[in-house]
Amino acid sequence: MTNTRLLLADDHTLVRGGIRALLNQIDGVQVVAEANDGREALELIEKLHPDIVLMDIAMSGMNGLEATMRATRDHPDLRIIILSMHTNEEYVLQALRAGAVGYLLKDAGIAELEIAIEAVKRGETYLSPPVSKHVIADYVRRVGADTGGQELESQPPLERLTMRQREILQLVAEGHTTQEISQILNISVKTVETHRMQLMERLNIHDIAGLVRFAIRVGLISAEE
Repeated sequence: MTNTRLLLADDHTLVRGGIRALLNQIDGVQVVAEANDGREALELIEKLHPDIVLMDIAMSGMNGLEATMRATRDHPDLRIIILSMHTNEEYVLQALRAGAVGYLLKDAGIAELEIAIEAVKRGETYLSPPVSKHVIADYVRRVGADTGGQELESQPPLERLTMRQREILQLVAEGHTTQEISQILNISVKTVETHRMQLMERLNIHDIAGLVRFAIRVGLISAEE
């Protein structure tokens, strides 16, 4: 039987070690690599082509939601399970919109981990039981409600931003200076300032504290950052 090749992405070494120890007990699962953040996860996905990714939702630099969105866009057959401590419906909806097919709480045991992996391998969506059962129904309702000219207005605020704007939003919320963001993304300071101004206008948030609160609320960063 062919092993399921799995990539594990989490920015906490001890957490990764604990999850990997559980995965090593599951027959037919091979952990091909570990990533410390979203950018490294994308590089490893491109290089190794895993079947499934277990992706932490809150990672510095590039969070799991952004990495999931990019990975599923470039690799439509990739199955991503988001790892999170949060049962908040908004976090779950963000994960599903980004292209994840699973949402697993970090306190899950080996039995649930195996069930989740088997479910997404079969093409199903898996949500940890404590997560509200209303989530999928609400998601389907929102997708089905998209209509012509009303689409932009009905879009969640985060989805009004470009990928670059979401990157800059996360880095701003993490406390990076404009110069640091310029170096991290390899773009000019002026470009960073332009993107920041545009994302503030789209979100109707005009101060850094407000951006930080918004980033926490939608899961770009965690409150512990």
